[in-house]
This record gives sequence, C-alpha cells and structure tokens, in this order.
Amino acid sequence: MVSITEAPAQDRSREADWPVVLFFIHIHLLSLYGLWLLLFEVKLLTILFLLALTSCAILGVTTGAHRLWAHRSYKANTGLRITLMVFQTLAGQGSIYDWVQNHRLHHVTFDTDDDPYNHKKGFLYAHVLTRMRKLSPYQEKLKGSIDVSDLHDDPVVMFQKKFYWVLYGVLFLLLPLNAPLEYWEDSVLSSIFVIGFLRYLVVLHASWLVESAVCVWGLKPGEKYPHDSNSVFVLAKTFWPQYHYLIPNDYKSGEYGTYDCGCSTAFIRVWAALGLATDLNTIEQATIQQALKAAAESKRPLKTCIADAAKHQTLPEDHFLRRG
Repeated sequence: MVSITEAPAQDRSREADWPVVLFFIHIHLLSLYGLWLLLFEVKLLTILFLLALTSCAILGVTTGAHRLWAHRSYKANTGLRITLMVFQTLAGQGSIYDWVQNHRLHHVTFDTDDDPYNHKKGFLYAHVLTRMRKLSPYQEKLKGSIDVSDLHDDPVVMFQKKFYWVLYGVLFLLLPLNAPLEYWEDSVLSSIFVIGFLRYLVVLHASWLVESAVCVWGLKPGEKYPHDSNSVFVLAKTFWPQYHYLIPNDYKSGEYGTYDCGCSTAFIRVWAALGLATDLNTIEQATIQQALKAAAESKRPLKTCIADAAKHQTLPEDHFLRRG
C-alpha cells in the first residue's frame, strides 16, 4: 500500500537529467528538417508508412501500456498482448514495465506536489519540463512501493523488459529505417529524418499527453459545473480527467479528453467482438447514481461507494457494442 507522508525538502528535490535534456533538444531540432522533407521531398509511400507506424505506436501506448497494463481495464489474449507489446516498442517510450510503474506513481500522487507530472505547475511543466528531471529520492521510494505483481505474472511484459534494448534496436530502429530504402527506394535522409526523428517526436508528444492532458481538458482550479457541485462530471462522464482519475479502469476513458469514443476505444470494442479482448470494465450510469446516493447518505468517499456498487452491477454480454 502506497502512502504519501511528509518528507524532508531535500528528499523531494529533483535534479535536471542533462543527457535527457540534450537528447530531447536534438530530437526537436532534427525533426524540423524531417518536417521540411515530409512537405517537399519524401515519397507518398514514406508518408503512408509514417502514418501507419505512428498510429500503431500510439495504439501501443493508449490501448496497451495505459488501458491494458497500467489500469487493467480489459483482458487480452496472448496474441493481442504480443501485438500491443510490439506496438508499444515502436513508440520508443521505454519498457511496458517502466511505463506502467511511472504511470501508477502518477495516479497515486495525482493532485499532490509529489506527482512527477504535477499539473498545478502548468502544461509546459507537466508535458515537457518534468521529463527532463530525475525523480526525487522520495518519489523513487514511492515508485518502489507500488504494486506491480500483475506485471511480473505477465510473460509478455517480462520478456519485453528483459530484451527491451534488443527489441528496440530491431523494431524501433532497424526495420522502420530500412523499409523506405529497400522497398520503395526513398532517400537515406528521408528515412532517417522522417521515419526516424519526426516519427519519434510525434509519438513522444502523443504519449506525454497521457499524463499532461488534465491541463488541457480538465477543470481549472476553482472552476465548478454546475455552480454548487462537480459531481455532475461523474454522473454524465464529462470533464474527462476528473472521471478518469476517479475511475481509472473504465475502458471507455480516452487519453485525449474523450469518453466512449475515439480510435482506441473503437479498437478495443473490435477486439472484444473478435474474442481477442474480454472482461471490459465500465461503470453504468445507474451504478454511478446508486454510488452518489450511497456517498451522500453514508458520508463515505465517492470512490469507495463506486467500487462497492460496481461489484453488484451486471453488464450485458454485448455491452461493448453499445454506446453510452
């Protein structure tokens, strides 16, 4: 069980990670040339290849690392887990194990000063600047106490963790960079700067938005809707970040300010229809209404009441084919 307690100020200080700072600066600068090549020189097949790689990589982060492994919002068979592992490797975001551990730390410390992606410091910090700092000693301690036993029980995750840099070299670098050269004879520069640097930059920012999106789509400090309560966002499942951080294992919660729509949610539904994904978690509005009533009457935390009510809800077998 992770608990957030008082710690000395020096244990909460975060140092700049200068190799990472220089790495990100170079990625952004080199991607500018990749953008110029994309607009004026590359072949159409390279553009289509860029879109395919980017889409697969983002799916690996959203439906894989985030919804499947970090929040266990659904279950996937071995074939789908392997596919999502490959897609997540294409994102170049580190291993699933490390990504999930960091994201769970984010949820445990959300809305506190110990959140590595503290949205109270603004979008620029939550989205970019925090990535250039090492975790504080206290954050490292919290991270080490987070339960990741489910990841240890997943052979796909542990295989990727053990052989990550080999998989990274082959799946993220070698195969994508070689394809434009070998199969449709595009230039070396197009391959390196478009399929290499520009692709990575796009996926990088799409992945970073998973933690910083609350700065974009969330309620601002002091903002309420309606005027006397924010509970409506739970009932209507709007104001996405507030709902997601209260009920993180709802498979319908998108990463970019949406609920019950978007490509990632659609793909999960398709996989469920094909029998590749099962046990899709979601909370019906009637269940949330019961939980709100129970919380008001018992004065217990709303999150606890929702968890209790969810245990007794019965979802139709084809609920993933329905909207709402």
